[in-house]
Amino acid sequence: MPDEWPGALERGVAGAPLEGETSSGDVAVFAATPRGGLVCLIDGLGHGEPAAEAAETAAETVLARAGEPVEALLRACHEALRRTRGVVMTLTAFDLERSELEWTGVGNVEARLVRAGGGPEARHDSPLVFAGVLGYTFPRVKPGRLPIAPGDAIVLVTDGIDASFSARLTSDVPAQELADRIHANHSRGTDDALAVVVRYCP
Repeated sequence: MPDEWPGALERGVAGAPLEGETSSGDVAVFAATPRGGLVCLIDGLGHGEPAAEAAETAAETVLARAGEPVEALLRACHEALRRTRGVVMTLTAFDLERSELEWTGVGNVEARLVRAGGGPEARHDSPLVFAGVLGYTFPRVKPGRLPIAPGDAIVLVTDGIDASFSARLTSDVPAQELADRIHANHSRGTDDALAVVVRYCP
């Protein structure tokens, strides 16, 4: 397994725990894989230390098995989380050799594929995600595949980010700037919040 995150995938992360908490149940995982990279956004149920512990258990499982198919990763997390409060999560695996991605998830971590040059009013693709909680209920999972082009960006957010974040997304700014903008403008202030952006820049 490669050690370094691929340079072709520019990334940005912005978030914070709920005010008054010292730890966040929202965790982003980045792992290099033989074909590219895996990004995963995890949201431990609730907030505070129990949510953070569940999210960290899921993150450790993903990092240990990052080269496996995304559905297998979700199942492995489900088994590892049975004695925790559980998590919801969405994963995106980038195949840089084929210029495509595979993505899926369980629960309400939202994801958008923002096409380069599409403008702020463009339609954004999303993965097919079913309701459930890893550690409690494993739903039907249906990974999807999409081609990606230079400048395309993936945006993932936890439910601490208001749904209005997707209204005017654009991929023509650096990943960190877009993540900062989403968190600053759309954080609800009622839960942990995290936004992740990965831009394909070969």
